Amino acid sequence: MSIPHCGSGPAPSLPLDGIVIADFSRVLAGPYATMLLADLGAEVIKVEGPGGDDTRSWVPPVRPDGVSTYYAAINRNKKSIVLDFKDTDDLAVAHALSARADVVIENFKPGGLTRFGLGYDSVRDRNETVIYCSISGFGSAEGASLPGYDLIVQAMSGLMSLTGDPDGPAYRAGISVFDVMAGLHSTIGILAALRHRSMTGKGQNIETSLLASAMSGLVNQTSAYVAGGVTPNRMGNAHPSLFPYEPLPTADNALIIAAGNDGQFRKLVEVLGVPELADDPRFARNADRTRRREELRPLLVGRLETQSAEHWFTKLNEVGVPNGPINSIAQGVQYAEKLGLRPIVEVGQAGHTVPGVRNPISFSGIEPRYDLAPPTLGQDTDDIRAWLAATATAANGAT
Repeated sequence: MSIPHCGSGPAPSLPLDGIVIADFSRVLAGPYATMLLADLGAEVIKVEGPGGDDTRSWVPPVRPDGVSTYYAAINRNKKSIVLDFKDTDDLAVAHALSARADVVIENFKPGGLTRFGLGYDSVRDRNETVIYCSISGFGSAEGASLPGYDLIVQAMSGLMSLTGDPDGPAYRAGISVFDVMAGLHSTIGILAALRHRSMTGKGQNIETSLLASAMSGLVNQTSAYVAGGVTPNRMGNAHPSLFPYEPLPTADNALIIAAGNDGQFRKLVEVLGVPELADDPRFARNADRTRRREELRPLLVGRLETQSAEHWFTKLNEVGVPNGPINSIAQGVQYAEKLGLRPIVEVGQAGHTVPGVRNPISFSGIEPRYDLAPPTLGQDTDDIRAWLAATATAANGAT
């Protein structure tokens, strides 16, 4: 038995139809993961305390109806139930939900749900095939007591030591990058565990953390230390292993130029009118250009500053040299629209929709759903309680 579909017509067939997810997570990493799974058909029940998810009050900015745009960004296609775990009846509902769910996801401090009988061992005892995913900041061992804020992980992972001007202060990334990565890694883990369960009938306990995601997500930078014994440092917008691969000034605005190989560099200097640089032994190979970037940069800038960024953007694209302007968010969305990526979707039912950002995955045979706007606090509490009661009655009747 599944929660009744809320759409105006028959529910479309999606890969995760019939999968019920009890979402005990808050803020970003967990809700982002469950939204992606909900887009693909999973029934996500968002469990909130009486005060609601913190992001409901993270304003400004807000939509015209007063809803936090932060909350709205990661909570579509879900149903909301309010449960106070200190209330005996509400806790019983939480236990029933965890017993019925295919997936339980939470991001309390490690062990934080154990005292409520909602830790992995307790949930497994009542639901032996459950897939249980815990997200933390620093893991469940020695880092269990540390608060899992993305900004702290950006600092402690080393990311901030790489972000900013060489002689300036360290900076955070413009988004909670490791929350997003941890959400994506959790989604991958849950999908893999669902596949494993379909083959073996067994559940799974999954752990992800922001710091583990950071170690993986820093890719070449952590590899530089682990495999090469090199501790990377801040280089502003420069790349440690490529040049040119940074913003360079033109006659008006800066333009990102990313000549990632010798062939692209040759095309670049031909367009700039200095083809001899491609055969100059100082710059012939990427290693040479990277080592002598301070010699090469003024030679390129001298030509770039003769024309506008738009001029060079057009000319370089014509020959396949990767480049692009530094856009605002508004310009970025508009450019995605121009390219046919359709980044904006209407979420909700006809006549009651709100704008949202499209799921980034495109399939040949299905379309992610956008039929439920982010729920108001507790809007589905009565329906979910009734569904759980009916499920329990049906199960008792079957025995």
